[in-house]
Amino acid sequence: MSAYTEEERLFIWLAACAGLDDRARSSLSRTCGRGIPPEALEKICAAVVQTGEGGVYKSDRASRLREADAAIAHMDKLRCFAVTLASADYPAALRAIPDPPVALFCAGRRKLLAARKFCIVGSRKLPPWARETGKTIAAELSARFALVTGIAEGGDRAAIDGALPSGNLISVLPGGLDVDYPAAHAALKREIAKKGLIVSEYPLRTRVQKYSFHARNRILAGLSEGVLVLAAGERSGTLITANRALSYGRDVFALPHNAGAAQGAGCNELIKQGAYLCTDAGDILAMYGMERRRAEDVSLTPAEQTMLACLRDAGEGHAAALAAAAGVPVWEAQATLASLEIKGLAARAGGNQYTALKH
Repeated sequence: MSAYTEEERLFIWLAACAGLDDRARSSLSRTCGRGIPPEALEKICAAVVQTGEGGVYKSDRASRLREADAAIAHMDKLRCFAVTLASADYPAALRAIPDPPVALFCAGRRKLLAARKFCIVGSRKLPPWARETGKTIAAELSARFALVTGIAEGGDRAAIDGALPSGNLISVLPGGLDVDYPAAHAALKREIAKKGLIVSEYPLRTRVQKYSFHARNRILAGLSEGVLVLAAGERSGTLITANRALSYGRDVFALPHNAGAAQGAGCNELIKQGAYLCTDAGDILAMYGMERRRAEDVSLTPAEQTMLACLRDAGEGHAAALAAAAGVPVWEAQATLASLEIKGLAARAGGNQYTALKH
């Protein structure tokens, strides 16, 4: 069985065995986050109501430790591990927030907990150009940071697709590590655990609830030096992460969207309120004093060079309008635009609309 100190085992018992509801869990996080001596932790353990048969108080220390050891054995079986407030590698940035999780249940590369971290999020309904831009930014940033995100479609998926090849990726889940939510992402979750790291404050077998997304968002913001929002409506849940980040003193960045675009209204409002406008990874790297590593120039045919120049002049345009600007038939313009998509220089913005991407 994996080795944990007695204090770590008590934290694991509190997180995994005490049967706490979310309200009690939040209260415990606020209490333990202020830093408590081992003897005070013991008193907290003794006072927590066990929700099992009879609802009795667990006053027996040996019983608590046995239950913690059973939870640890189950984690070992599933190749998971716990990092608690008593662990040396509990992330310092997360420890500093008002209500840090008493334990993080993890699977994958533990050393990522010690890396510099940056978060990328966005609504589930993400414009194609924002998805491609987010993926490109995540790929570049993952050479310098462990990218932190969730595991949903849209903004999370753009960040995952960009960062996963490097393995510098931390996905924070809203339920137990062994609970597949959404079910369609079961294989993706396993791949992230293999190459990167999956993290949850919820013990194994914990099902996803509505409130757990809000709780998860504080971890996304708390782990990270900064947060980039790829897209967000006026009332998007993504803004909860951004607001948490602001309250923790983190840097917040946002992609600018066209005026009147509902999917980007939240981003534009963040920028108006003082968030950093971001169009590529260079904007973020510069904020942290990092020099951008120049990628090799992409080789373009003369037709691609002409089409890319037309697209950059327009910013966004219909294939027919771009064909007219380049002086070529529409079918030829569409083939050239498809080639630019493959090379990461253009993205389809819906229908036959295309937008230029920075490289």
